[in-house]
Amino acid sequence: MPEITVLSQETIDKIAAGEVVERPSSVVKELVENAIDARATAVTAEIREGGISFIRITDNGCGIARPQVPIAFLRHSTSKIKSVEDLFHVTSLGFRGEALSSIAAVAQVELITRTYGELTGTRYVIEGSREKENEEIGAPDGTTFIVRNLFYNTPARRKFLKTAQTEGNYVNDLMERLALSHPDVSFKFINNGQTKLHTSGNSSEKDLIYHIYGRDITSSLLPLDVETDFFSVKGFIGKPSVSRGNRNFENYFINGRYIKSSLLSKAVEEAYKGFLMQRQYPFCVLYLDMDKELLDVNVHPAKMELRFSHSEEIFRELCRLIRDALTRRELIPEVPVKEKKGEKRPVVKASIPEPFEKKRLDDIRSAVAGDSPYQKKYPQREGAGTRQPEPGESKRFFDRLMPRREEKERTEAENQKDMRQKPQGKPEVSQKTEIQAAGAESAAADATGQDEMYMAEQAPDTGRAASFVAEQTMPSPQIYDQQTFLTRENGFLTENAVRKHKVIGQLFDTYWLVEYEDRLFVIDQHAAHEKVLYEKMMARLRKKEFTSQAVSPPVILTLSVKEQETLERYGEQIRMSGYEIEPFGGKEYAIKAVPAEFDAVDKKSMFLELLDDFSGLGGKDAPEQILEKTASMSCKAAVKGSQRLNRAEMEELITELLSLDNPYHCPHGRPTIISMSRYEIEKKFKRIV
Repeated sequence: MPEITVLSQETIDKIAAGEVVERPSSVVKELVENAIDARATAVTAEIREGGISFIRITDNGCGIARPQVPIAFLRHSTSKIKSVEDLFHVTSLGFRGEALSSIAAVAQVELITRTYGELTGTRYVIEGSREKENEEIGAPDGTTFIVRNLFYNTPARRKFLKTAQTEGNYVNDLMERLALSHPDVSFKFINNGQTKLHTSGNSSEKDLIYHIYGRDITSSLLPLDVETDFFSVKGFIGKPSVSRGNRNFENYFINGRYIKSSLLSKAVEEAYKGFLMQRQYPFCVLYLDMDKELLDVNVHPAKMELRFSHSEEIFRELCRLIRDALTRRELIPEVPVKEKKGEKRPVVKASIPEPFEKKRLDDIRSAVAGDSPYQKKYPQREGAGTRQPEPGESKRFFDRLMPRREEKERTEAENQKDMRQKPQGKPEVSQKTEIQAAGAESAAADATGQDEMYMAEQAPDTGRAASFVAEQTMPSPQIYDQQTFLTRENGFLTENAVRKHKVIGQLFDTYWLVEYEDRLFVIDQHAAHEKVLYEKMMARLRKKEFTSQAVSPPVILTLSVKEQETLERYGEQIRMSGYEIEPFGGKEYAIKAVPAEFDAVDKKSMFLELLDDFSGLGGKDAPEQILEKTASMSCKAAVKGSQRLNRAEMEELITELLSLDNPYHCPHGRPTIISMSRYEIEKKFKRIV
């Protein structure tokens, strides 16, 4: 019989480290969270080779007192809690007391720290849970952790790490989420000497989203700020147009802690059902605050999971809030006219002439008068066949180029005076430039992303024309804060708007073109009709107000054993949708009536497809899913593409869209309507330069 022995402390430490330290990002997470708990306002994380060989975390927090430094590396030593009752009121990110002990067990760790009240700091070195050095040292306020050679004493763990680039990407993703979780802290992340992330710590969540995810996503966000009986939530959800093929863009923070929660993910994805296509996931950054007694944070050593009380109520409330936020907005995606790669974006001229434009016209005047810098350096040879201008000819030529208007001359003179008074450098572009274009919304979006400035450099010694250098500048975050969202009350699908619609015609016998105000709207007739039928049928199924159309003669089907079992299990739901089906002997069944909307479709294939959909459901699936499967059959009855409709049918379809909860997406998540601004169209035709 095997002998029972007590494991050595070294073995215990390495086993415990395996639960906390999975990869370099785990080390960064624990140390950065400790820095935040130490009330740091600035945290810098630096790694090399993906964090495998080197990790340095520096903060300006409260530091660790010299006598307590060795104690901090003992197992289950912490300043976050004192008793078991504190577990129900945890406000810090860490509390288990396992992080430093676990990291020191599998790496070479150096700590430099000083508290606010101490004159000198402490340098402490520990390797493989064994103390190496403990000395006094000069140091700034705060704490610096240096972790070298992760898993140096556990090669079996080290060989399972991925490449340095992949591990570095894990750390980068972690730092972005930590920055999002604490917008009041300035984070800096350096990877192999290159700064990958640097936040300001100005407490603006939207600035962080712009800095991390870019302009396109930031300009497509819907704000959320609601309080319920179980939690309060604020943050941003993305429009359906910024969906992704995975859940990497779903960010959840509870009481300042970044977590992964299947409950929250399912609630958000359920709310987006019908707005997104299958296997597409939304973008969201949600900050939830809830009573700490309703949470159990002591679930996993990495503290990435939580257990909720009232999970069912939280699921329903969050789903409802996000659904309401989506249905209150007009979600018609705009299709921009993209420019070719390398093509400079047009710059709308300001009311005041650009400095380089004034310079160009001055050069033309000088060239006509014969005193340009180029002509002075390289005078023309005698007898070269050139004609000297007649008296007054140069003046007449210049007058044709620039009409003599006193107001304009005065404006130019003032502008030239200002330019002479300013120090040499890049000419300034007026921030008050007004874009007078027809597509106001698109113009505002374009102004948000306008990050090109043009700088003229005149080279008089070579006579070359002025060159324009594009300079990258960061758009002001305030611009995207000023964007307005169209609601269901003032958008394209309202009774007042419909009266102003100008139906242009049908394109490819599939798409309807509608002009409204300064935009062109394109409606997919199949997707729109499909959504109308779907929502009508869902409403009837919920109210049990279905209508049937008799089939004469009945349609005879031969069902397999599995199909017969499905029919028996879901027979009640099938009859509720308007079907009447009876046994016809043996394996045959007779369809005597179908839902009224399905009268014009292939009844046999429709019913067999319905059975196939039901066969994929489990016995515990919610009745709502069964209703959706039944209602999704409306796709077959919808008007098809390449089918010509008259104007009256089109207007009737738009009228029916008005009454829908979500008229902007078909049941599969495809858009029913897209739009294009007049500004974008005129830009493509070079009417705007």
